[in-house]
Amino acid sequence: MLTLYQQNAFARDGYLLVEDWLTEADLAPLIEEYRDYIDRRAHQLQAEGALLNLHADKPFTHRLAAICAEAPQLYSELDMMYLCGAATFAFLRHPKLLDLAEPFVGPEIICSPIQHLRPKLPSGLTPRGSDPHVVHWHQDAGVTWEEADPYFILTMWIPLVEATPENGCLRVIPGVHEQGLLPHRTKRGTGTAIHGDLLTGKSIVTLPMRKGSVLLLHKHTPHSSGRNTSDGVRWSIDL
Repeated sequence: MLTLYQQNAFARDGYLLVEDWLTEADLAPLIEEYRDYIDRRAHQLQAEGALLNLHADKPFTHRLAAICAEAPQLYSELDMMYLCGAATFAFLRHPKLLDLAEPFVGPEIICSPIQHLRPKLPSGLTPRGSDPHVVHWHQDAGVTWEEADPYFILTMWIPLVEATPENGCLRVIPGVHEQGLLPHRTKRGTGTAIHGDLLTGKSIVTLPMRKGSVLLLHKHTPHSSGRNTSDGVRWSIDL
């Protein structure tokens, strides 16, 4: 369980990085489900003539990028609204995640419908040139319906590979959550973002994370992520 010091740090900063909370064994079924789907779709795309090379020798961190260089249509299929198998569903109620949530939301824990699997491709490989996983500064409360405004929502951001500044790890601005919901606007190509220069001069914290660590975010904490300038895929999931 989280210590009182950690809970107080979340209340003060609007975020908490919990290092190495999940093990390889905790993440393995989830990763295997995505690996199997990619392999199955690669064979289908090859049978359709859309893919010449299966890239079966590539590791999980690189295979999707190699496939999408030939068959970019696979990329748009890989989000939780389209791909929620048995392992993903089981992960949503993993006991270790419930233990993290309970100090903040109590014993009655409900998943928000806004959840994502994010395979951030290396720059230049994203279909149509616009990557929904390169996110501008926003608060998660800025993308929920107005009916959700009175309620506390906790986001858990979990990398399935190492998240680094090079592959587009998260950045946060501490303390701003105390100001509540800031004005947002939605623009084609940039998505929903905090309007104007409201964050000018604020201190930014970049958060590289090891695989298995969990980032907790208050719904009013501004966060963003940059482009993936590495040659691998930055896999993450946010719940």
